[in-house]
Amino acid sequence: MKKYVLIGTLMLLTLAAMAQEKIWNGTTCRSRQVTLKEYLPEGEPRAAIIVCPGGSYHWLDSDNEATMVAEWLASEGYAAYVLRYRTAGKVEFVAKYRSVLRGHRHPDMICDLQRAIQLIRERFNGPLGLIGFSAGGHLVMTAAEFYDTNFLARYEIEPQVSLRPDFVASIYPVVTLSDERYVHKRSRLGLLGERSVRKQELRDSLSLEKHAHQGVPPVFLLNCVDDDVVDYNNSVLLDSALTAAHVPHHYIQYEHGGHGFGANPEKMQEGTTDGWQAAFIEWLHGMSF
Repeated sequence: MKKYVLIGTLMLLTLAAMAQEKIWNGTTCRSRQVTLKEYLPEGEPRAAIIVCPGGSYHWLDSDNEATMVAEWLASEGYAAYVLRYRTAGKVEFVAKYRSVLRGHRHPDMICDLQRAIQLIRERFNGPLGLIGFSAGGHLVMTAAEFYDTNFLARYEIEPQVSLRPDFVASIYPVVTLSDERYVHKRSRLGLLGERSVRKQELRDSLSLEKHAHQGVPPVFLLNCVDDDVVDYNNSVLLDSALTAAHVPHHYIQYEHGGHGFGANPEKMQEGTTDGWQAAFIEWLHGMSF
């Protein structure tokens, strides 16, 4: 009996290892903690979607904006991949050690996402999209705007596949790093680090409203006016920039709903945010894949 229990345990561990891949294995990047966790639907996937949770570029929301999102997407027929990308870390949030040591900072996060895009493109012959929440919303839009910049070159990687996503969903995102009226300072610090956060040129280079262009893939954008974490004007700035650049996009702005609800029904408000998932799936179904 013990033998069969052991065999069963080993099989489960093997399946878990297959489902959660360390994306930098076999490369010069030493960040072995970065993982992709796969959630597959029954039957052939409509598309693959990489999920980037938020957390102010300091930590990651493992539930509302990660597991729950991936399980919901899989139930709708999409192959979902939760990316646990590098962040500044909770210790840094308290100790501010990056004033002395490098720690994790830009471009680590976009490198992780581009590597994930590369790996899935090499294995999945179908549409590939991104969905991100809060700081993760900033990250997926960074990938959408700078897809023609190979951030992976720092690790001597030259992808033979396109790094341009086919669509992007940015949910209550951080957008500007420059406009002091609306900037989410914790996310800006998490992304740039103590030594670089004062550099205006770097702030501008990663302020999404400044870099929209016609090549950006279709965007689904959503936020709430009563968001008490990331000022709702971040999404207004992005909507205006996408409109000016003639990027196809769908912007939903709710009056009420707050921040951080992700795919958790217990955190959604009836009549507003409880409808965002259906709206997103309807938008996806209207895409010409």
